[in-house]
Amino acid sequence: QVQLVESGGGLVQAGGSLRLSCAASGRTFSTYAMGWFRQAQGKSREFVAAVDSSAQKTYYHDLLRGRFTISRDNSKNTVSLQMNSLKPEDTAVYYCAADPTGWGNSEYLYNVWGQGTQVTVSS
Repeated sequence: QVQLVESGGGLVQAGGSLRLSCAASGRTFSTYAMGWFRQAQGKSREFVAAVDSSAQKTYYHDLLRGRFTISRDNSKNTVSLQMNSLKPEDTAVYYCAADPTGWGNSEYLYNVWGQGTQVTVSS
């Protein structure tokens, strides 16, 4: 089973960009679909994006497609989330997660989670 550690969060002004990274330990990383989720204060966790195990397919929350881009590098055991044109409503803790069975937008498919990284977008 992999273990996940996110990095790259921080404070950014509206309109700016951030790139989140998630480093995975373990030799089975390439067998997992990977996803990014976020949770704003007082709200439930929300799907952001996913990529399949071979990096051939990506899937985005409809409202985030075009601003966010997910990618992975199986040779480096990493998955990234490039976030552009950030808005104050993007403020949340962002989590990467691993799904061993397939891929999708339900958090219940993912059984390995990182600790999260805070993204704060100021207006």
